[in-house]
Amino acid sequence: MAYLYIILGFILVIFFAGIRIVRPTQKGLIERLGKYNRFANPGFHWIIPIIERMLKVNITEKLVDVEKQEIITKDKLNAVVDAQVYFKVKQEEESVKNSQYNVYDVENQIVNLARTTLRNIIGTMNLTDANSKRDAINSELMVTLIKETKNWGIAVVRTELKEINPPKDVQEVMNSVVIAENQKIAALDFATATETKADGSRRAAIKEAEGKRQAAILEAEGKAKAFELINKSFVGNAQLLKQYEMTQASLESNSKIIITKEGINPQIIIGALPVVKKNK
Repeated sequence: MAYLYIILGFILVIFFAGIRIVRPTQKGLIERLGKYNRFANPGFHWIIPIIERMLKVNITEKLVDVEKQEIITKDKLNAVVDAQVYFKVKQEEESVKNSQYNVYDVENQIVNLARTTLRNIIGTMNLTDANSKRDAINSELMVTLIKETKNWGIAVVRTELKEINPPKDVQEVMNSVVIAENQKIAALDFATATETKADGSRRAAIKEAEGKRQAAILEAEGKAKAFELINKSFVGNAQLLKQYEMTQASLESNSKIIITKEGINPQIIIGALPVVKKNK
């Protein structure tokens, strides 16, 4: 009876020792005695302990840092280049197998391949071109990686060129050039603003002078018209006064005058006859 419990316990140990759980982010490769035997999808699996073993492969997207490296550009400058590569193992059985059996240490291999590719690409470019054509460098790097890793069972998702830094002394010169250019632009903007302000002030002064001139003309015209009216009034009053004087003189000398609807005309005097008083 004791042997039965021992055997049962041994079977249970063997059973539990062979349990394998594959997560949804993984695929499994089961090998038997060193040879590939079968493919394991996410879920519960049991393998024969000691005889079989399972390799779990992560199929999610991964990021690998290409690490900074100095690259000599076409214009003989040592540029410090840093980049990143995003890739993932394809989910098909053949791709998962290739990622384990066709290449040793995928991440390390793709980093070295990316570093070599960047040296080949940037080494044929000037530093200024490399900085201004980052998208082209990313595209060429990705095309090369896809071509060279087609048998690795992986998919290169994207590549990113993080930075291309020139040597420190060159960087200082470039910064000085940028600062000088910005100062030049600022000076031109200030000169333009000053010129615009001066032009505005000149136009305002012209308009103000024009307004004053028009006001002076209107004032002069008003005064001229006022003087004209005063003169006409003065002439009219003088004639009327002359008429009154003639009338008074005529009355004093008992002269006869003609009064028309226009008034007394001292030039038309019918005659001056003495008035004879009749005795009653």
